[in-house]
Amino acid sequence: MKSPAKSALIIILVGSLLITGCSSSQELSAPGLTLSIDPGGGPEQVSTGVQLLVLITILSLAPSILVLMTSFTRIVIVLSMLRNAIGTPTAPPSQVLIGLALLLTFFIMSPVYNQVDAQAIQPYLSGEIGQDTAFERAMEPIRAFMFRQAREKDIELFLAINGQERPNSLADIPTLVLMPAFVISELRTAFIMGFALYVPFLIIDMVISSVLLSMGMMMLPPSLISLPFKILLFVMADGWHLIIRSLVMSFQ
Repeated sequence: MKSPAKSALIIILVGSLLITGCSSSQELSAPGLTLSIDPGGGPEQVSTGVQLLVLITILSLAPSILVLMTSFTRIVIVLSMLRNAIGTPTAPPSQVLIGLALLLTFFIMSPVYNQVDAQAIQPYLSGEIGQDTAFERAMEPIRAFMFRQAREKDIELFLAINGQERPNSLADIPTLVLMPAFVISELRTAFIMGFALYVPFLIIDMVISSVLLSMGMMMLPPSLISLPFKILLFVMADGWHLIIRSLVMSFQ
């Protein structure tokens, strides 16, 4: 298996050759690696190299697309605020929360992914439609999902910032306007759900603080005493079941 350093070196060398436009056969060497490229004078080969660079760029942007155009943002914020509300900043670990958020994102977005696969990917792979048509068909289910979650007020905000008039239909709203409106709508919803999570744990902290103050134990940190009670409350109420159910149902 090639190491990441060798793979990165191959990409850099190929990109350099495509940019400079080599006119003859060349052989490039590196420690433990030899790369030979023969352009052959055909524009098709240069086009293939450009497509490779575009594909690598898209793959590098895939995590951002996953975060900003799916349910991941709301889920990971709510789970993070839940951890802080309980008072355990390191439990569950961040890796567990992000993994759970990814699994829930795949579960929630699976109907959208199935529509994209049926309407765009499979017809494109079979040669029935072109690349532009496949992209338009793939964006339709994703845009429909974002429209269901984005507030009209947020969409109007970015339309006004962009200097566009109020559209006649949803199809007239550009994706460039829809994406930031969807993101700030998700942030608002996540913070509302996070506030609701904080309330019961805040009440426990206030009760414990009042009891300790009345007993004259002012030097004892209230969080040290309230943490077991908050964990007990969360477990007895089957908190994980309620939180996950609320998150999933909030997208339906």
